[in-house]
Amino acid sequence: MLKLAGLIPIEIKVHHLPDTQWYHGPIQGIIMSASLSVRKGVSQHPDARIAAGELFAALNQPDIKLAMFYCSPDYDLSALADAMRQQFGNIPLIGCTTAGEITPNGYLSGSLTGFSLASSELDVATDVIPLDKLDSTATGVVVSNLLNSLGDRDGLPASATDTFAYLLLDGLAMQEELVVSVIHHHLHGIELIGGSAADKTNFKATYVYYNGTFQQNIAVLSLIRSNLPFKVFRTQHFVKSDQRMVVTKADPAKRRVYEINGQPAAREYARLIGMGTSTLTPLVFSTYPVVVRVGGQYFVRSIGFVAEDESLQFFCAIDEGLVLTLAKGVDMVVNLNEAFDEVRNEIGTPQLVLGCDCILRRLEVEREGLTEKIGQIFMDNNVIGFATYGEQFNAMHVNQTFTGVAIGTR
Repeated sequence: MLKLAGLIPIEIKVHHLPDTQWYHGPIQGIIMSASLSVRKGVSQHPDARIAAGELFAALNQPDIKLAMFYCSPDYDLSALADAMRQQFGNIPLIGCTTAGEITPNGYLSGSLTGFSLASSELDVATDVIPLDKLDSTATGVVVSNLLNSLGDRDGLPASATDTFAYLLLDGLAMQEELVVSVIHHHLHGIELIGGSAADKTNFKATYVYYNGTFQQNIAVLSLIRSNLPFKVFRTQHFVKSDQRMVVTKADPAKRRVYEINGQPAAREYARLIGMGTSTLTPLVFSTYPVVVRVGGQYFVRSIGFVAEDESLQFFCAIDEGLVLTLAKGVDMVVNLNEAFDEVRNEIGTPQLVLGCDCILRRLEVEREGLTEKIGQIFMDNNVIGFATYGEQFNAMHVNQTFTGVAIGTR
């Protein structure tokens, strides 16, 4: 239990004069409370080995329980993996490739960023889940074993009051729906957030780093237990409209919708938004996503592209018979500020937020010239994370959403 209360968290930013043209701003932030030490860092050096060394210098501290990083796919991943193994040694380290990085310096692209957590009161358990031939039973065993490995605290097992789950997974394995469903079922109420690894906007190869190597077709699940207050949350800057549609033909496994309202999917979607099929671009899809109602809440289901047969490729699985509703956007800056206001009202200024932000949000931020404003909100709330190919929130795989877990202080 925490013995000292009322301490004010202190953040120290160490500034260095740039020694190369690639480095910008502070590489390290240190936040200390009575029971948790958080170190954050970022390197913009394009050389993988130099970047790994700079990140390690920023994150290194005694008794690290977990270190996590997010990297641009532009790095030589083989060289980066080798450098990270050399630098971090036996320190528990996981990470993934991104479509953009959320760093101590705000929103960046082409960088390497991360954080480390150290505390005598922090328990962390991590394991890998293969996705190429997903075994639901074996996945359930992995989750149960992780819970058991955390043991009892004050005679009680890990629960939603002191533990949260964080998931990183291959964003092109297309297994998110089944994975999060199985994991959430075996977590017994413990909340889950996560993100799907990305590779900018290439959609060719995404990687998760585990046990010293970058791998495909895997998910890495971490359970983090602490006496500190935390809040798992999500936000999206879209609200439902009055326009509905019914999916009448689909292949959920391929995330492909062939017909909407009995018509070719792209043609009917274009009609509903008042456009022609030839004008349907990623910009249009990010502006006019659809939402689905689950448990009284609306979750975004984003469209990726139009196929030659006028079907629509989604970023989430879509079942036949599903009722979709066109969504309309609200101010992203206001929406994100409101989300963090709720976090601060509940747990105070967070020491760290593990953030997963959809690539479509990132593209909108860039398109609307909001990179500096959104980046400042992330900096003000100590967010470290990445732009994803999809987000996980408890039992749901979602799109165009920011999911996060904020760790507070006592």
